[in-house]
Amino acid sequence: MASTIHVTLPDGSIREFPAGITVLAVAEQVGQRLAHETVAGKVNGRLVDLRTPLEDDVELRIVTTRDPEGGEVIRHSAEHVMADAVKRLWPGTPIDAGRQDHSEKFQYDFRFARPFQPEDLERIEDEMRRIVKEDLPFERTEVSRRDAAKIMSERGEAIKLIRLEDIPEGDTISLYRHGEFVDLCRGPHVQRTSQIGAVKLLEASGAYFKGDERNEMLQRIYGTAFASKKELDAYFARLEEIRRRDHRRLGKELDLFSFHPEAPASPFFHPRGAIVYNALIEHMRERYLHYGYQEVITPQIFDVELWKRSGHYDNYRENMFFADAFDDVQERSSSIKPMNCPSHCLLYSGAAHSYRDLPLRLADFGRLHRYERSGVVTGLTRVRSFAQDDAHIFCTPEQIGSEIRSLFDFIFETYDLFAFAEIEIYLSTRPEKAMGEVAVWEHAESVLAASLEERGVAFTVNAGDGAFYGPKIDFVVHDALGREWQLATIQLDFMLPERFELTYIDSENAERRPVMIHRAIFGSLERFYGVMLEHFAGDLPPWLAPEQVRVLPITDAVTDYAESVCSLMKERRLRAEVDHRNEKLGYKIREGEAMKVPYLLVVGEREAQEGTVSLRLRHRRDEGAQPLGTVVDRISNAVRTRSREL
Repeated sequence: MASTIHVTLPDGSIREFPAGITVLAVAEQVGQRLAHETVAGKVNGRLVDLRTPLEDDVELRIVTTRDPEGGEVIRHSAEHVMADAVKRLWPGTPIDAGRQDHSEKFQYDFRFARPFQPEDLERIEDEMRRIVKEDLPFERTEVSRRDAAKIMSERGEAIKLIRLEDIPEGDTISLYRHGEFVDLCRGPHVQRTSQIGAVKLLEASGAYFKGDERNEMLQRIYGTAFASKKELDAYFARLEEIRRRDHRRLGKELDLFSFHPEAPASPFFHPRGAIVYNALIEHMRERYLHYGYQEVITPQIFDVELWKRSGHYDNYRENMFFADAFDDVQERSSSIKPMNCPSHCLLYSGAAHSYRDLPLRLADFGRLHRYERSGVVTGLTRVRSFAQDDAHIFCTPEQIGSEIRSLFDFIFETYDLFAFAEIEIYLSTRPEKAMGEVAVWEHAESVLAASLEERGVAFTVNAGDGAFYGPKIDFVVHDALGREWQLATIQLDFMLPERFELTYIDSENAERRPVMIHRAIFGSLERFYGVMLEHFAGDLPPWLAPEQVRVLPITDAVTDYAESVCSLMKERRLRAEVDHRNEKLGYKIREGEAMKVPYLLVVGEREAQEGTVSLRLRHRRDEGAQPLGTVVDRISNAVRTRSREL
């Protein structure tokens, strides 16, 4: 073993250290302030404990309390502090295990005689703060399986003895201690309890041991922690903003959609919600004319043999719904389509094609059904019944580059319309469960990579995450809160044309296979709807708003004028209504704001006499009386140009 190693730091500098030096010791030699804030290290991209010895040449990034990964280490450490607090308050309480994902929360399960109450959480939280102030060091030791069992047995940790058996033979067994508290744990943990700046317990619930309802019920406590009170407050402010933007909440408040147990994970769009849904489709249809797509309509139910031919039966059937007819009518087994691609192959094969016919771009808004497990469905973003802005492009190999360039234009144009400014791109390559020859896959992957490089956009290779029939490019957008959503996809497919024996005649009169490009831009319309609703916090651009204009008459005496204003709006193809309710103007304004109507037009006797309206823009003060024609032109122009501005 070498006596010295070389450590490459994030700035590119290379430093020499004695072999076996720990991450924390490296930080101390770089700078005392850095060492004071160190909570872990990233060694060759892997998060490790700050006590980890470095035996070989490595790339090292010191993780501090300011880093996102540092927050995870703080929460993991707070988890141990919480368990310590419970055992101090109720000595002898057996503990189970903590949480694996510490990106936002921590948790521990306890064998406790009753459910934890809110007053219990207050006591535990106070005790945690006392432990934090004690500034106890975290100590890590590696032990044998026998010694670990002896320690846990002596401490009365019967559940831990069961967990110990789950650790595979040959794995390192480590203990972490702070003060009198000891637990089996892989880490990593902070240097001292004082690095846990702020803690908050969130809730308590019952939880079956190992998540199995056949096992005993334990009591679980959830909490979160950050390096400072300021970060903790920001976290809860963000949670409140997420709650405010939750599309499920907005869908109910704005009367857009609902769900019913009779159709699990399948949304019902109300009249107002259907307006928004159809506006998305209408926009896409308009762009299809520009980009040369032809729309088709294909069946919902197909003979199961189609899916065997396409490969979906072998590779996707656990996600499919089947629709077998009654035996007495001797129908063959059928299935409801989870995707459109095989039906588009049938359409293509129904006629002879020349290279002059290509590219052939077929678009389909047909409904799709996929069996998503009940544990993963959520609102509109994961449903069982949905439609896509789905299309398949049949082209020659020579046309792949130009088609992908066109798709890039289409995708970036669309996301700009919806103010998705930050987009990450992933190139997903051959998965373990894949059809076709490796050489074909490698060629397809190189074509997609070359297209991305030619475009000059940054992308990340997502190894092994391609579709079973071909590699793909996925587009991940960041919404207004910075959350990531995978929406658009471009998938290159050499397999289905082969399986369906699709051909075209080239310029030399030879028969060749076309290439098939699968693509979606919104992706699932339902999913896009939900993401978009949260992105805009329900304040949809005027062209998408289900109700664009609401006219608010001050008195019954101006009802006729209010109706004439509304009629003029409708003549200009604007969605307008009159609020005839016998309520005060302030109440009507608040109601219009709550329903997020972009334009509120207040009319009284003066407006009726002068042919004006008093214009109020959503979430803004009254802009005063303006000529009716001017206001109509302003609103019409905003809708026609699909402006995000009012």
